[in-house]
Order: sequence, then structure tokens, then C-alpha cells
Amino acid sequence: MERKNDSVLPSDFLWGGAVAAHQLEGGWDQDNKGLSVADIMTAGANGKAREITDGIVKGKYYPNHEAIDFYHRYKEDIKLFAEMGFKCFRTSIAWTRIFPNGDEEQPNESGLKFYDQLFDECHKYGIEPVITLSHFEMPYHLVKAYGGWRNRKLIDFFVRFAKTVFKRYKDKVSYWMTFNEINNQTAIADWALFTNSGIIPRSDENAEKVMYQAGHYETVASALAVQIGHQINPDFKIGAMIAMVPIYPASSDPRDVFKAERAMQSRYWFSDIQAKGKYPDWLVSYQKNKAFDLDITLEDLDVLKAGTVDYIGLSYYMSFTVKAKKDEPKSYKYEERKELISNPSLPTTDWGWQIDPIGLRYALNWFSDHYDLPLFIVENGLGAYDKVENNQQIHDPYRIAYLKAHIQAMIDAVQEDGVKVIGYTPWGCIDLVSAGTGQMSKRYGFIYVDKDDQGKGSLKRLKKDSFFWYQQVIKSNGSQLD
Repeated sequence: MERKNDSVLPSDFLWGGAVAAHQLEGGWDQDNKGLSVADIMTAGANGKAREITDGIVKGKYYPNHEAIDFYHRYKEDIKLFAEMGFKCFRTSIAWTRIFPNGDEEQPNESGLKFYDQLFDECHKYGIEPVITLSHFEMPYHLVKAYGGWRNRKLIDFFVRFAKTVFKRYKDKVSYWMTFNEINNQTAIADWALFTNSGIIPRSDENAEKVMYQAGHYETVASALAVQIGHQINPDFKIGAMIAMVPIYPASSDPRDVFKAERAMQSRYWFSDIQAKGKYPDWLVSYQKNKAFDLDITLEDLDVLKAGTVDYIGLSYYMSFTVKAKKDEPKSYKYEERKELISNPSLPTTDWGWQIDPIGLRYALNWFSDHYDLPLFIVENGLGAYDKVENNQQIHDPYRIAYLKAHIQAMIDAVQEDGVKVIGYTPWGCIDLVSAGTGQMSKRYGFIYVDKDDQGKGSLKRLKKDSFFWYQQVIKSNGSQLD
């Protein structure tokens, strides 16, 4: 007999959906918008990386330029979200709509007006905007002119952007996050470093040192933004946004267990700083032993202490597994791209992501134990191939099964473990451009968008079976998952 949940979630629980500006808005060069790092990334494929070009190259296909044209169709889409019963809608403010180059003194009024209109449309249906400031769309000019987040000057540019939108939308937005999945760059992969920080390490650079320096400047910028935001509106809830991927030991061998511990420390030092206001001891020792000699001032450390976040926003899609090497160094240094192994206990998606619902419960408990802050699941979902039937229906039981299992795990964490979860916004509530591959065929949405990986299609919106399923989940406040 299928378990039925008594409604243990609070009546004001924030059910909704999540997207990012660059993955759905389009309008990449309209109304004085500047060029972002997302605008120079071509389409890739499953197993094929997106190309990062030096500016716009004629003849290349850049899927984010049009995306799904939300910039012109947002009223239609918000109405569909309202039909599902959304209490909130998580999106981002495209930095280059507000400061096209990133270093201007004055903002672009056209960009500010667009988000006024978008937030007003949300409030028309009682939908609370949940806004990320920097979601893989920093101004490309800051990359070319300043070297991206290698440069301390970017702290001031980001703070100016944050202050501008905090003041403009102080009565329209209550929930904010600073940097999306800020900790992805701990993998020291070019894609993650570029989308987060505008950095592709040069051959003469120590990529790990560059990552730690950029991450420091970003956490300082985040802490300053938190302080300024609370001054502008003390009722603001400003959070971190962390990519949560639990890392399990491959066996009960103590070396594997400690390797997994070091891997978790390596991925989550960002949230340590943003939630606790200080560097973890292991990382202070590690950076000292590596003689990185980073630009970290005493004033910076005071800023970090004073600018801790109000909640942890997190994405959760999968878990990882790691095994210690035979010749493991004393540091147990974690190198994500080299050391992950498959977990034979778990199935995978078409893109090789391990499906692990109980991992979400583990993740929520881990965050709750470490930080004692409210948690907000702002991304969770299944990328899959969808088929449109002749009657224009889309049957996606695989997506329903994935989300059902993860929502149940979330409810178990609340009900059984006492974890404080304030909301749940599945990723890609409407089909959009995949950040990792640039594909449209990697679909997450409850709403199908008629567009293919070559950019062809009518952009017509169609409701999938999961649309009606999620509508019932929200209506029942999570008590009906069948």
C-alpha cells in the first residue's frame, strides 16, 4: 500500500519551480542588454562540451540567444505556473540587463523595468519571486577587461549591482540568493570556473590557487551584499546557493571513509564561510601548506563574519562516490574530475547522473547538522528525452517517479528528522536550454517547449502529464503524491 503523507509541511510552504534568466529569457541583445558569459557558449551535446568562444563568432549556434523567448512570453508562462498553483518562482536577474558591461556607474533603466514587470506579473497571481543575483551570466566585459573574479575590483561591481536591485525591488522581492552553485568550481573544471567566475586558467597559472582566490573574492562580495540588503530591507531573506552532491565512501575501509570526508569538506567550504562567517580550519592549514599566499585581508575576514546568510538554498540531483588511492597523500586532496567512481547500487539518467532519492534526505540532514539554518530546495529534477504524441500529449511517468521519490525524501526529512525546509522549486519547471550541454532535448519541465537542439521549432507550450501531477501535489501541500 502506497504511503500517504499527512500534511506536515507548513501552510506557507513555498512550492514552485526554478529557472535561470540566461536559460529561458532570450532577448540577448535587446533593450541595451550587454553580452554575458552565457551568450558566448555554443550548443554542445550529451558527452560533448559546449565551446566557449572569444566573443560572438559568425556561423556558430548560441542557444541562449533566443532560449525559449521568455523575455517576450513571460505573461503566458507565469499564467501556466499559476495554473499549477505555484506559491513562488525562482529565477535570476540577468546582470547584463542591469549593467551591460558590469562596470558602469549607472544602471540600464530598460532592464530594471523588465524585472518590475515580471515581478508584478508574479504578484498578480500571488507568486513570490525568489531571485538569484548571479546565475552563470556575469558580464563578459568583466572577463575581458578585468580577468573575471581573479580581480578584487569585481567585488565593488557586484556590490553595486546587488545594491541597485535590492533598492529597486525592496517591496517586490523578499527571498534572494547571491551566487548560484558557487561551489561547483571546486571541481576546477573549465566550464564551472568560467560560468561562475569568468575564468579559464592560463597555462602559467595554478588553477587550484586561482579557484581559491576567486572564491574568496566572491564570498566577500556575497557577505557585503547580505549586509547591504539587510540595511535596505531588514525583512529580506538572503541565502547562499550551494550545489549539494553527497559524496559517499566506496567501502567501509577507513581510508575510503576519510577520503569521502575530505571530499565533502572540499565541496562545502563555500557554505562554511557563507553560513558560519569563517574559513574552516582544515582549509586554512591546506592553503598554508600549499603556500598559496592568497589575497585575504583582515578586513575581508571581518566582512565574512558580519555577512552570514539567512538560509541555505541548495540544488540536489545526484550523489557521488569516491575511493582512496593506494598512494593517497597526507592531505587526501580531492580531485573530483579524476576520482569519482560509479555506485553500483544506483540507476542513472540518460546523461549518467545517479538517481538517489535518499541522498536528498541525507543532504538535508547534513546541512541541518552543520549550519542549523532553514533550507530551501531551489533545484531538483530529471533531465530526460520527452516524446510528443500525435494528440499533442506528453507522457512522462519517469519524471513523476523521480520527483515523487525526492519529495517523499524531503517530507521524511521534515517529518522524521525535524529538518527545517521552507520550500521546494523543481529545476526547469518549463523546458529550457541546458546550462551544461546547451541542449533543448535534455528536458526537465512540466511544460514542453517546441524547440530542438538546432534551434528550430514553434516555441509552442504544451502541458505534460507531470504538469497535472504537480498541480495536485501543490494543492494537497505534499500529502498526495500518487
